[in-house]
Amino acid sequence: MQIDVLSLFPNMFEPLRESMIGKALERHLLNFDVVDYRSYSHDKHHHVDDTPYGGGAGMLLKPEPLFEAMDGVNQRHPGPKRVILMDPAGKKFDQQAARELSQESHLVFICGHYEGYDERIRTLVTDEYSLGDYVLTGGELPAMVMIDAIVRLLPGVLGNDESAHTDSFENGLLEYPQYTRPPEYRGMQVPEVLQNGNHQLIARWRLKESLRRTYLRRPDLLEQVELDDAAKKLLREVKTEEATKAAERRLNASTRNAEDPEQN
Repeated sequence: MQIDVLSLFPNMFEPLRESMIGKALERHLLNFDVVDYRSYSHDKHHHVDDTPYGGGAGMLLKPEPLFEAMDGVNQRHPGPKRVILMDPAGKKFDQQAARELSQESHLVFICGHYEGYDERIRTLVTDEYSLGDYVLTGGELPAMVMIDAIVRLLPGVLGNDESAHTDSFENGLLEYPQYTRPPEYRGMQVPEVLQNGNHQLIARWRLKESLRRTYLRRPDLLEQVELDDAAKKLLREVKTEEATKAAERRLNASTRNAEDPEQN
């Protein structure tokens, strides 16, 4: 995969060359270039922004530097590419989008700054993405998050490709709890089922705890995922267990209040 980033702050992307992405570069699974589009500005002061027509607060990125930076990318790497604009108005980036984009051979990220873009810049773009309903000072941090999420899905990047398939959101659910040695630490025990070597029981426990974590933390995800009959049965068990726990907590709280009238 080839990834190009158009940014006014190319040094911000140096940390991406560490860890898994650094290994992907070493193994030639990824080519990664950052272009400072300020070098394509047209005046001696290297301005890349100007005031908006019609007035208004802030400054807008001018079209010339970004168009010419894209010309340079196209000259170096001819062929089709997905050009991604980081913008608060874009669609929300998620794991499904990461999987889709990881199948592409060439991605280009345009990182804006200032108040916004000259609208003509959007004609360069195939996709617009946002990380969420908030505004950052520039597109660099969102681009780095997206690149990390995408590159880790490339075959051979992770030490064990199976790791990517068990991540949260890969099957529409949050990931189950995980443990390693020692089996007991400060009174906290690793669940017995994970230590008995019965892979069928382990798989059942993992699915049930994945459903439990999703039900408690992100119940909205359960509305979007299709569960088979076995998973539906486990989810019913989870709901019953959690309702029982909640009732016990309420009972214990009322008992404590009754025993300590000063709290009433």
